[in-house]
Amino acid sequence: MRGLKKQRRIQVIALALVCLTGATALIGFALRDGINLFRSPTQVAELAPLPGEIFRLGGLVADDSISAGEGVQFFFNITDGANTVAVKYVGTDLPPDLFEEGQGTIATGTFKDGLFEATEILAKHDESYMPKEVIDALKEQGVYQEPKGS
Repeated sequence: MRGLKKQRRIQVIALALVCLTGATALIGFALRDGINLFRSPTQVAELAPLPGEIFRLGGLVADDSISAGEGVQFFFNITDGANTVAVKYVGTDLPPDLFEEGQGTIATGTFKDGLFEATEILAKHDESYMPKEVIDALKEQGVYQEPKGS
């Protein structure tokens, strides 16, 4: 009787560990596409992303770089002062109202053949806001300037 209780307890613990391991694996598998790492243009230049890897690219929209494409598609460059990455917007929405040259932006997409194909673009939501990741990347390159009036 005592041996049977001990054996049953070991079986329950083993089953619980298998279930926990399985649940952890399923959560990791589900989140692998949902986690988008942030990279600056310098980080992309130093270490090219894996083919098909979805990540967020952030920096300033380079001056005189926005050009029209077909439909809602358009081209622009993102820079952090040291490096610049060419971007093609391939999403279905119009660009945000405050998306303009010289302003901070974050684009989500993939890097293919030296061109970042963005499916989503985020821009500041007021005159003084800039995403923390973009500020950090610009400070790292020594080109960040505090907004006027802050």
